[in-house]
Amino acid sequence: MDGSPSARSEKTEVVVVGARCAGSAAAVALARAGRSVVVLDSATFPSDTLSTHLLWPSTVAELRRAGALARVRALGAPELRSAFAAGSGFGIHSDFRPADGADYALCVRRTGLDAALVATARAAGAQVRERSRVEALLWEGGRVVGVRYTDDTGAHDLRSALVVGADGRRSTVARLTGAQTPWLAAPSGRDCLFAYWRDRDDSWRHIAAQWRDGADLGTAFPCDDGLVLSLVQPPATGEKTRPGVAERRYTEALQRLPGLTERLAGCERVGRVRAATGIESYFRRSAGPGWALAGDAGHFKDPVTAQGIRDALHYGRLLGETAAPALHDRAALDDALREWERGRVAECLEIFQWTNRLARGAAMSSLEIELYRKAAADRELAARVTEIFSRTTRPSDILGPARSVELAVRALGHAFPSVGPVCADLVREARDLVADRRQLREVAAAGRLPRSAPHPVLPPPTTVCSGVRHG
Repeated sequence: MDGSPSARSEKTEVVVVGARCAGSAAAVALARAGRSVVVLDSATFPSDTLSTHLLWPSTVAELRRAGALARVRALGAPELRSAFAAGSGFGIHSDFRPADGADYALCVRRTGLDAALVATARAAGAQVRERSRVEALLWEGGRVVGVRYTDDTGAHDLRSALVVGADGRRSTVARLTGAQTPWLAAPSGRDCLFAYWRDRDDSWRHIAAQWRDGADLGTAFPCDDGLVLSLVQPPATGEKTRPGVAERRYTEALQRLPGLTERLAGCERVGRVRAATGIESYFRRSAGPGWALAGDAGHFKDPVTAQGIRDALHYGRLLGETAAPALHDRAALDDALREWERGRVAECLEIFQWTNRLARGAAMSSLEIELYRKAAADRELAARVTEIFSRTTRPSDILGPARSVELAVRALGHAFPSVGPVCADLVREARDLVADRRQLREVAAAGRLPRSAPHPVLPPPTTVCSGVRHG
């Protein structure tokens, strides 16, 4: 779409569409580099958005790096110094280890968190224009050269060297660039339902906790204003969330999670149950001539591992830092954007695959049970597993060949002589690992990984059950 005489026109170096986590992080990095940045968002701030908003230590470190941590801490969320996970009769306790200097997690409601990020972007020098809705992209010779947006005063053409779409899963920029259809996607086997509760006392206020029972998973994360965020992720049903359905399914899931029910005993529910169904994890094409997709607009993982805000802040910042020196050289900018996208794929593919396994909506496998059993007695292992969530350790660093064999042998020993179900789990695990390796090769063959950086390494499948009869 070309500019229209009826629209008022102006110029900036970068337009960021979306002012929440990814958009603010990119805007801060670009503004600090001396670039002119205009951030457009249809919302006004403070305002809420559907999110479960747990911030691992690495996410806290990103807030500090952006200069937003003091504003976020002023909201009053408690420092979560430890994690607890329970499943199959085993309880695992671990303290958070430092990630880039941050040794605690936070759970901060999005109304305050996003407002703090917007204030930080403005303080860095970015213009943030609220109640501004992008209607179209401006194109010249197959290149994005700006946006048309509307606000209370009418239509505006805003020309720029780069347009960043940071406008979420239903991204307008992704749709207008033809990038809306993912090149890699995995539907979740879980739905997500959550509500807030007024916490009863201080005994759990420093602990991020999770319970698994059967195919159900539930969590309790203390957050600001004396509340605790409690979400459940039961198996997906395909049922539409009509009035009353979310409330019923949330209540039923709590009843199937006695540990979480005990945690919430004496707490008062505050507000309605919120739901996200039909969840799909994906990678979209996220860079093209004059445009890029940050945050959920380009890449999304199921909330079961709570990675969204961390990735939005981290890769939003990296996008800004990567693009800033190349804005006035189109070829250099396009190369930089492609390498930024490839780097995100390389760093996120393994955690994407691991998240998709946890999102299947199935009961714990024999190997998972053995991991819980061992970690319950081994604080070092428990801490290292927790580091996966903070992205300071990869899943394959913990669950590599040696660990898989050890867990398989332990599982067979505890199940003997009824080893058939264990062997079935091991076969599924082997198939998963083969599928992950095949997916990695396909992604590499498609040129979606960096040319110079090492590719993610996945462990080979275990063959412990190769000589054991099933049944």
